[in-house]
Amino acid sequence: MRIIEDVKLDFKDVLIVPKRSILGSRSEVDLNREFYFRNSRQKWSGVPILSTNMDTIGTFEMYEKLSKYGMITCLHKYYKSGDFPEDMDKERYMISTGIHDRDWKNLNDIVKTVDPKFVCIDVANGYSVKFFDYVRRVREAYPDLVLVGGNIVTGEMVEELVINGGLDIVKCGIGSGSVCTTRLQTGIGYPQLSTVIECSDSAHGINAHIISDGGIQYSGDIAKAIGGGADFVMLGSMLSGHDECDGELEEEDNKLYKTFYGMSSEKAMDKYSGGMAKYRSSEGKVVRVLYKGSVEDTIQTILGGLRSTLTYVGAEKLKYLSKCTTFIKVNRQVNEFYK
Repeated sequence: MRIIEDVKLDFKDVLIVPKRSILGSRSEVDLNREFYFRNSRQKWSGVPILSTNMDTIGTFEMYEKLSKYGMITCLHKYYKSGDFPEDMDKERYMISTGIHDRDWKNLNDIVKTVDPKFVCIDVANGYSVKFFDYVRRVREAYPDLVLVGGNIVTGEMVEELVINGGLDIVKCGIGSGSVCTTRLQTGIGYPQLSTVIECSDSAHGINAHIISDGGIQYSGDIAKAIGGGADFVMLGSMLSGHDECDGELEEEDNKLYKTFYGMSSEKAMDKYSGGMAKYRSSEGKVVRVLYKGSVEDTIQTILGGLRSTLTYVGAEKLKYLSKCTTFIKVNRQVNEFYK
């Protein structure tokens, strides 16, 4: 046993310090970025925000809206090859896969049918040998696909998955999601901002990239993640409760709700695995989210907040944000008099 004495940080522990700026308006900033991926040798450009691949969020309906803004929808792994609409823009979605034999068959069927650009290999524990072997298997079978995988929270695992595994983008974050109970159930985790800072440092040293996955509550958190070095930011709870999310509307006390749950929750296990295995325990919550209407209103709020961040720190382009970011540690982020 050992203890790391350094204090690690979440988004709520810091604010970004404003700086002198020549930018006069939010309309002057550019949120698009261009990336070249190390192992697949592919290029991509767009707004580097993507949906989580949770089954209520990573839907085709979500893709229709996010793609209009140059963003990516990470589709959930329960779609089959015959479910995909024709003429989808491969620059604006990822397909997802688990690491079981049934997932391998489904992945091959989808790749053969729709010819995607991105594949996300998604597991809760990215430190397992089984996950690493599956990543290598996909890379060897599909050398030209942009491979995304995780989740992990430490720099050395980023390097292992990129250099020896073949990933292009590493998904970073364990336990920080709003409907994740992994930290309470297992004691495992790592504060998300420090995860981003340390993992991006490792990734960028080898020309690779990371996704910050989890812990985003407000558009300011997206700015903090990118300011801390994240190349992409994945959203779950911020996109929940919209028309584009799967699930029926429920009414109670004259208010409308939609259900949102973690993919390691008992509800998800009942839905896709016939129940919770005896050797497992639930690591996810089930919550009801107030109905929010179209996701486009939320997208506008997110992008508007991010543009505002860039004007505050004098960054003309999103790719400059991390160079213009100075974090200050705080005891209190906001005034909570009116909650």
